[in-house]
Amino acid sequence: MSNLTFLPVLWPLFTGILLIFLAKKITLQRWISLFSSLIGIVISMYLVFSVHSQGILTLGVGSWEAPFGIVIVADMLAALLVLTTNIIGMAILLYSFRTIGAERERHYYYPVFQFLLIGVNGAFLTGDLFNLFVFFEVMLMASYVLLVLGGTKIQLRESLKYIIVNVLSSSFFVIMVAYLYSVLGTLNMAQISQRIEEVNQPAILSVIAIGFLIVFGLKGAIFPLFQWLPGSYYAPPIPVMALFGALLTKVGIYSIFRTYTLMFYHDQDFTHTFLAWLAILTILIGVIGAIAYWDVKKIIIYNIIIAVGVIIFGISVMNEPALSGSILYIIHDMLIKAALFLLIGIMIKISGSTDIRQMGGMIKQYPALAWTFFIAAISLAGIPPFSGFAGKLLILQGAGKAGDYLGMAMVLLSSLMVLYSVMKIFIYGFWGTPKADYREGAVPVNKMLFPAAFLVAISVLYGVGTEFMYPFISQAVETLLNPDIYIKAVLKE
Repeated sequence: MSNLTFLPVLWPLFTGILLIFLAKKITLQRWISLFSSLIGIVISMYLVFSVHSQGILTLGVGSWEAPFGIVIVADMLAALLVLTTNIIGMAILLYSFRTIGAERERHYYYPVFQFLLIGVNGAFLTGDLFNLFVFFEVMLMASYVLLVLGGTKIQLRESLKYIIVNVLSSSFFVIMVAYLYSVLGTLNMAQISQRIEEVNQPAILSVIAIGFLIVFGLKGAIFPLFQWLPGSYYAPPIPVMALFGALLTKVGIYSIFRTYTLMFYHDQDFTHTFLAWLAILTILIGVIGAIAYWDVKKIIIYNIIIAVGVIIFGISVMNEPALSGSILYIIHDMLIKAALFLLIGIMIKISGSTDIRQMGGMIKQYPALAWTFFIAAISLAGIPPFSGFAGKLLILQGAGKAGDYLGMAMVLLSSLMVLYSVMKIFIYGFWGTPKADYREGAVPVNKMLFPAAFLVAISVLYGVGTEFMYPFISQAVETLLNPDIYIKAVLKE
């Protein structure tokens, strides 16, 4: 059973290697990629239910048990995020079939897509800090290729910035890993947690905690380390943008989740208060960007930053309601951000512009697109009973319980501003008089709409089915609040 833990990493690895040899056979690549995604979803669902029934699953790579070997760990948080990743991956693949273009498909788009999934799934499942760095690098190398594939001027310019930022971030990651190892003598996350309790060096550990926050903050785009994100995510084609917006920043957030609940929780008055202030400032910057721009891509990109702040704020509060809310919200945000990027891609394809002032009147010819976007928009804003509501409500409850009223006010303000920003897209894009000649049939809207509608439908079910999901969320939170559960599962103590 423990071998199941590593299948979400091995399966896309085998698929990616196979696709390399089929680079010129585009149709076959599509079918194999789609089949692989469906199998990946099945594996991930089985993993979620296995963890729910049996508890945390572990695998010692090469039969070397922790802490001496690399360990793969599937707790409920990791399993849920792996499942969400695979669902999003399949939807974006379907969208790519119609939009990415034969030139990119011939130049290894589908193999690199699979390699990015390897990095994302591996980062969620690893129980070793250095192995987390390795999976980060796998994910980033794949993202470099996807970002530059196509060779347009804006892609080349933004990819240079993206690579420089991530090379610096990765270098700092290695330095912080070395510092932590010099203090504790281990890189196994469970054993790190155990030894932090034994080592009486709170000052140096707090410094290391902030160092890791800088590393993961760069990946997750928290204030003031977000400047690279708007330009880098703006440059690639829509499917790649959706993949980046839904998954890449969430790996950084997950890493903060893991380290600040399992490892760096002993000096919360300093570390978690600092994290809360960064979260509040992240929300503020995201709100300013989302309401300032008329470019539909920029509006959704800055909404990524708002969501990062909301989730990080829930982690900083560090109580059961807030952590439950953050987990509910991160899954919601992954689904709905992917859907929104796909939907605005259709709008851009129809209108030929990213400026919402150059759109208008689409609802007359494309009512299904309009109302799908509307549902996604109000879900993003957290309107009940849709998926964004329960997570934000629990974060607010947790903040109220902790007495953090400023954070509560910022989360509430962010909901209003998110609603304003996405309703601006809806009103300017779909109501009014058309600003261009939308030729019926010129864009295969229905075929492009299906993957986005699929994600929106999953999001709606996730929102109305919160009661069904809550036992899974509670199991994830129990592990986060009680590190001994994770430690005992990994170290077999």
